Amino acid sequence: MKDKLKIISVRENPEYQAKTIAYFQAKWANPQSERVYQDCITHSLTSQNCLPHWYLLINDAEKIIGCAGLISNDFISRMDLWPWLCALYIEPAYRGNRLSSLLIERAKHDSRKAGFSQLYLATNHLGFYEKYGFSYLAEGYYPWGESSRIYQISLQ
Repeated sequence: MKDKLKIISVRENPEYQAKTIAYFQAKWANPQSERVYQDCITHSLTSQNCLPHWYLLINDAEKIIGCAGLISNDFISRMDLWPWLCALYIEPAYRGNRLSSLLIERAKHDSRKAGFSQLYLATNHLGFYEKYGFSYLAEGYYPWGESSRIYQISLQ
């Protein structure tokens, strides 16, 4: 299955901008946060910085089956850490095939290429990211009062 898939970076393929925005909004946004994805993805296309990156996972029929982002901070208190893997999503019909590894590996590749030695993520999914080599680092806190586990993986 993995042989027929490709990862699209919207930075490298700006013609996917509208599809990328719509997909991330559909999977991650609520009416109050839709503009966050629209604004961030739009400005990532012209940013001179190494971040952010937004990825789509597409099958051979050009159907989007997943996504992920690589960002400077995931709205969490540990602003001394970056970059962050965020918004990882695989469509339910495609889960169980370790397709997340494709998006994680791309984020790791782009992080290494930008000179980073670690990649972080914030999640309360226990046991999932450990399968991909991430290890627990600390607890982090969001401005809205919730907390999340912070994980890291070495890029060395």
